Amino acid sequence: MDFFTAQDNARRKTGRLVVLLIAAVVALIAVTTLVITIVVYFMSDQQGEVMVSSLLAGLTPELMGAVALGVVGLVVIGGLYKRFQLRRGGGRVVAETLGGREIATGTENPGERRILNVVEEMAIASGMPVPPVYLLDEAGINAFAAGFDTRDAVIGITRGAIDNLSRDELQGVVAHEFSHILHGDMRLNMRLISVLHGVLLIGLLGYILLRSTAFRGRSVRRSNNQNGKGVVVVLALGIALAVIGYAGTFFGNWIKAAVSRQREYLADASAVQYTRNPDGIGQALIKIGSHSQGARLEASQASEYSHLFFGQGMKVGFNRLLATHPPLDKRIKRVMPSWNGEFDAALNAPTAGEVASESVAGFSGSVSAYASTTMTGASAQAAIASIGQPGPRHLANAKATLDALPARIRQAAQDPYAVRALIYALLLSQNTQVRERQLASLQQAALPDVYREVMSHAGDVLMLRDQLRLPLMELALPALKNLSVDQAMHFRQCIVELINADNNVSLFEWTLYHWLIHHMGLDSKGSGPAVRKLNNVQQECQVLLNVLARAGQDDPDKVSAALNAAEKELPFALSVKNEAPDMKALGPAVSRLRRLRPQQKPAVLQAMARCIEHSGQIKPAEAELFRVIADMLECPMPPLLIEE
Repeated sequence: MDFFTAQDNARRKTGRLVVLLIAAVVALIAVTTLVITIVVYFMSDQQGEVMVSSLLAGLTPELMGAVALGVVGLVVIGGLYKRFQLRRGGGRVVAETLGGREIATGTENPGERRILNVVEEMAIASGMPVPPVYLLDEAGINAFAAGFDTRDAVIGITRGAIDNLSRDELQGVVAHEFSHILHGDMRLNMRLISVLHGVLLIGLLGYILLRSTAFRGRSVRRSNNQNGKGVVVVLALGIALAVIGYAGTFFGNWIKAAVSRQREYLADASAVQYTRNPDGIGQALIKIGSHSQGARLEASQASEYSHLFFGQGMKVGFNRLLATHPPLDKRIKRVMPSWNGEFDAALNAPTAGEVASESVAGFSGSVSAYASTTMTGASAQAAIASIGQPGPRHLANAKATLDALPARIRQAAQDPYAVRALIYALLLSQNTQVRERQLASLQQAALPDVYREVMSHAGDVLMLRDQLRLPLMELALPALKNLSVDQAMHFRQCIVELINADNNVSLFEWTLYHWLIHHMGLDSKGSGPAVRKLNNVQQECQVLLNVLARAGQDDPDKVSAALNAAEKELPFALSVKNEAPDMKALGPAVSRLRRLRPQQKPAVLQAMARCIEHSGQIKPAEAELFRVIADMLECPMPPLLIEE
């Protein structure tokens, strides 16, 4: 399944989720009404056997209306509260609720360094910013991805997974979680948490009231000032609340199972496609089956987030139909058809040598082939086809890219002061006079410690090849996201000072600035109402393609040829304008284009590709802008590679 089809299916599943929720709420209203009717009957002064006619007489329209209003109100309020809570912190809220702590990017722990390197590789290969990684101090082998999109996504991993899985197995697990991020499953799962919180809240309230009712029942029996019927009423109320609570939990798990199970098979298949190594994810699943703790988590709120996990994090019990994950053996058979069906408990954990060999310096390899060979239209077409489904070549390129970054710069990207200095240094002009004005302005605006780091790293950053600028930005993002609100706003102000030093906004300056504010959540402007068709965004496409057509060239004939090539991919005509591109209008244009339906976005990407490839080669700055805008359109694009 391609990226855009997967995104569209995830969007459609949101509608299915609403239908399931309505069905669950109707069922809860029926159960609650019946239970309340029975309780009211027993609390009345009527004597004798339970009469069906008497119970039915109690089912008045007033009672049913009051119950319906109460249940719907509780579901809506609970869902809105949870949505607000999650929206404020994204995936970090989920990770911290489960007891996770963020792994410091500069950690010296070999196992933690290993998982960070695996996540960094997968992120750069996928064309998305590196997400923060949270460690859960749990013995079970498990992982999860949480967040609404790539801007607030996090990866969670258990201590059991780090200690027991080899590097290939960790890569398979991480690839599985990246599939959930890229294909829209993660966003659907977050919506599922919000929607089900109100339903599960009924179960939680029932449990709390049941405990208090049981305590009250013991008090009644001790006081001896109530008759036997009073105790029966108390117990009946307790049982009633237990039934309502169980019903809420049942319907919540039913919806989770209905939405989640098939997505796990697809994510497993994607992990194999990304790594071309079925043994990686397959052996990880086998180790879950052979491990004493399996994938189970002990966190008190793990059940609420059970559908997010890599493995079945909670005990299933007698009813497999409510399991959020398919059976382990079926998942293994799908990725490893030759598996003998046995869980080998003797499988080894990663050796000390394997873990210790991981370092911040990266891996062997080189990007010289990509630097010395020209990218063409075939590179752009292959990159579009690889959106949401990077392959082994992208992983190899990511390793080589990390290795090509000087170790000193990689280490600086993990430090809260030095990381800001690296971004400032990326904006320094190659023109000596302009650079001197930038540094003078920065010395006045930046913190003294940060300015010293700029002067320390400026030489290395200015020597970086253009192909390494975007990977460095992606690598720096986790540290930048840990800045406080005041630090982030000051950071943004310093960037604006650097850009305005020469009264001109270059293509790269626009790219860096808008990419950063997009992913750091510093852009307070919304993207406006939903746009469904390309015909509704003709002006926005004109602005975007006009900028791309002039990227790195001024010849009117070449600009016209680029726009004519792009026009063939769109259902409307483009006009050729002689004036310089309007960089201020580009940001709002991209923001509105982000509201296109998934199946409408490929035409925009194809038009962009035609625009930058018309000359027969794609320059690094053009490729950079192409990928950044694709990312901002929520279509993270792998690096453009030289076609073999």
